[in-house]
Amino acid sequence: MIHTEDLSKQFGDFWAVDGVSLDVEPGQVLALLGQNGAGKTTTVRMLTSVLAPTRGRAQIAGFDVVQNPDKVRASVGVLTEQHGLYLRMTGTEYLDFFGKVYRLSTPERRQRSQAWMEYFGLAEVAKRPIGQYSKGMRQKLALARTLLHDPPVLLLDEPTSAMDPESAQLVRKAIASLRSEQRAIIICTHNLVEAEMLADKIAIIYRGSVLTSGTIEGLKRSLLGPAEYEFRVRGEWPHAGFELPAGVTPLENGESGPRFRVENPQTSNPVLLREMMKRGVEVVALQELPRTLEQVYLAAMAQVKHV
Repeated sequence: MIHTEDLSKQFGDFWAVDGVSLDVEPGQVLALLGQNGAGKTTTVRMLTSVLAPTRGRAQIAGFDVVQNPDKVRASVGVLTEQHGLYLRMTGTEYLDFFGKVYRLSTPERRQRSQAWMEYFGLAEVAKRPIGQYSKGMRQKLALARTLLHDPPVLLLDEPTSAMDPESAQLVRKAIASLRSEQRAIIICTHNLVEAEMLADKIAIIYRGSVLTSGTIEGLKRSLLGPAEYEFRVRGEWPHAGFELPAGVTPLENGESGPRFRVENPQTSNPVLLREMMKRGVEVVALQELPRTLEQVYLAAMAQVKHV
């Protein structure tokens, strides 16, 4: 649904985006992570045919961003940090205006506008000027506009920015519900917890290039190493003479018991459990130690800084 190949953009002597290659299949959510100025917004602008690539190519829903800009724009819903809201319009007038831009029929405009206003809790303020809306309300209205024409591709830049926790949760649920076999979604965010909740794939951009990409679990393994497990045991842990399976490395004990780094948990953990039972060790629980997307991101950035 979203395909880029060596996508690049040069401004003078500066390459804002340099060689970005991405693929997002229908039904997938990709989180695009990176520092401010890393090239995320420039990438999104090329994907919406607002900027022409200096080098490389990109396709949205099968349409080339250079050769078919009108069809590309009709196929995407874009939420940017700068919403471009018309503050003198009411919420209803604003969505109706964009419904006309998207060439929706009058019944479609009214039905979809009302449905999204109700979904985001804006029905009571639908007839108020947008200038009277709070920051969170404006964000939700901008997202409603993004979804109005039911696009197959969504490009969302900081979708829960400036929202209270309840509104942010509502928007995250909306994004999750929009995942389908007919839609692909890219989220640009600094909220790594949110990215981990919503995304199937991660791409980290650094100075215009993709530093690393893949599934969250795949990146955890490649950047943080094999998974770590802690056994919670009752009584003393018999350190001496305990033979560990291949691919299992002992670590410093945790609060509840011994910890191990395990290359192949499906094979090694049952062996560890059997050995403990033979020695009379009472295992109360076995759990994988949590590893976050924040740890993945910091590990990726640390590799760059040490090059």
